[in-house]
Amino acid sequence: MIELLLLAPEEAVETVTDALIDELGALSVSVEDADADTDAEHALFGEPGMPAPAGGWKRSRIVALFENDQAATEAGTLLLAQDWAKDVALVAMRPVAEQDWVRLTQSQFAPVEIAPGFWIVPSWHEVPAGAQRVIRLDPGLAFGTGTHPTTRMCLRWAARQAPALAPHWTRVLDYGCGSGILAIGAALHGAGRIDAVDIDPAAVEATRANATANKVSVNAGLPELAQGQYPLVFANILATPLKLLAPLLCSHVAAGGHLVLAGILERQADELTAAYAPWLTLRVDDRDDGWVLMTGTMA
Repeated sequence: MIELLLLAPEEAVETVTDALIDELGALSVSVEDADADTDAEHALFGEPGMPAPAGGWKRSRIVALFENDQAATEAGTLLLAQDWAKDVALVAMRPVAEQDWVRLTQSQFAPVEIAPGFWIVPSWHEVPAGAQRVIRLDPGLAFGTGTHPTTRMCLRWAARQAPALAPHWTRVLDYGCGSGILAIGAALHGAGRIDAVDIDPAAVEATRANATANKVSVNAGLPELAQGQYPLVFANILATPLKLLAPLLCSHVAAGGHLVLAGILERQADELTAAYAPWLTLRVDDRDDGWVLMTGTMA
């Protein structure tokens, strides 16, 4: 494998990356701040849910991966010959050391303890001693591996509340289920019928596969699967869609039932409180690394 390193101004980044992928056969392309770790470093991307203010940095380093020297050389030559590439510079071509990418990826995911005795364990790891409830979950296309604070807080809430509330969780809705991790966590804590829905068909398939792997029953489907009211509703998405979904989500919470919301930054808590005020009172129930968990009980 050979890496082709280019330096491009902000206005050329999109054109260069599109050409590398669509026309010049690059296996992958990444864009970095060429001034990273200097006084000129610029924060391009904002907070989750906010659009990027630009398509690249003022000086962007573009790294394209090719199968061999010949492919990288031809791509670089053709690219720099274009009129629109007059301000693009070839910085270097360098071989990429062979690595066991599967093992490298797996090394980044270790077992995570959510609550005492409650663990998320990738399939290639042994279950830790003393684990009483275990979710077997590997990284995949759908969001939710247990490493993100929002997921951890939802699972932590379920673990803390289950001793008192699980007998009432006759129906549970996981809205925006991603990998299905919250639905599986609810099942392991004694919940009854669990509906898990997502607008992404890949998430629905991931939820079904993960539920099967964990030997729990979860009904996964597109949003229209959610029908009626539930004693427990989870929604771990982001603040903006959560505000838009307030009427729908609240309509699914049974009287006396709990709504558990995540994907909310600390500074967004007041916005969510106001958005849900016509139906129930939200409060911050947990905090983790700048994120909050908000819960409410339907009257």
